[in-house]
Amino acid sequence: MADADTDDWTRARDAALLTRTVQEAGRLAFSLFRTELKNWIKGASSPVSEADIAVNDLLEQRLRSATPDYGWLSEESADDAARLGKRLTWIVDPIDGTRAYLAGREDWCVSVALVERASPILAAVYAPATGEYFFAARGQGATLNDTAVHATTGSDLSFPRMAGPKPLVQRLSPGREEIELHPRIGSLALRLCRVAQGRLDAAFAGGQSRDWDLAAANLIVQEADGRMTALSGDTIEYNRREVTHGMLVAAGRDRHARIVEHFRKHPLP
Repeated sequence: MADADTDDWTRARDAALLTRTVQEAGRLAFSLFRTELKNWIKGASSPVSEADIAVNDLLEQRLRSATPDYGWLSEESADDAARLGKRLTWIVDPIDGTRAYLAGREDWCVSVALVERASPILAAVYAPATGEYFFAARGQGATLNDTAVHATTGSDLSFPRMAGPKPLVQRLSPGREEIELHPRIGSLALRLCRVAQGRLDAAFAGGQSRDWDLAAANLIVQEADGRMTALSGDTIEYNRREVTHGMLVAAGRDRHARIVEHFRKHPLP
C-alpha cells in the first residue's frame, strides 16, 4: 500500500476511534452528572472530581491501547516528556468545564484532539448534556451532529455577539455599548465551538489556557471557515514543552483579521 493510502487509512481509522471513544466517554460523564461526587482542588484553584478521573481513565485505556505509538497529553494525567518526540499525540480534556459540571450546569464537554507535530488533524468536542457532538478532520470541514457548520461571515464589529473576558471584549469598542457580551460559558472548548457553529461572532480566551482546552476547538473553528490565533495573529502550536497559552481570539476569517488588526494598532498595556 502506498504511503499516502496508508496515511488515509490510518486517519480514517483514528477518526472512527476518536468518535467512538469520545462518545463513550461522554456517556460515562453524563451518567455521573448531578450525582454526589468526591471533588478537590489541584494546584492553586482548579477543581477536579472523581468523574474527571474516571473519564480520563476510559479515554486513556481506549485510545492508548489502540494507538500505542502515539503520545499522550491530558489535563488529568502526569505529563510524560516522551510525547515531545512523537509525530502524533492525543491531547485530552476529560471534562472541560469541571466547575459547570459540578454545579449541575450543562456547559461542559469532553474534548479530544489528535495533533500531528504542532497542529491538530482530528478533533472531537462532545457536550452530552445538550446532545452536541462537534467533529473536524483537517481539510474536510467541521460538523455538528453530522451537519456542516460555518463561522459567521463579515468583518463588522458594531453589533457582534462575543464571549470572553469583559475587559478584553470592551477594548474593541471603548465607550460604546453595542457589543452583545454573552453569558460566560463554563467550557472554553464549547465557547470556541459556538464560533464554529455561528452562534457567536467571536470568542476570546483571557490567558492561561492549556493545550487541552484549545486543540480540538481550534481545528473545529478552522474547518468551519474561521480562524483561531493569539491576539497577535500568531499560529497556536501544540504538544510543546510549554502547554500554557496567552490571550487568544476565534472568529470568522474576515472578522478575525479585523480584530487582530485592531489589537495590533491598540496593543494591550
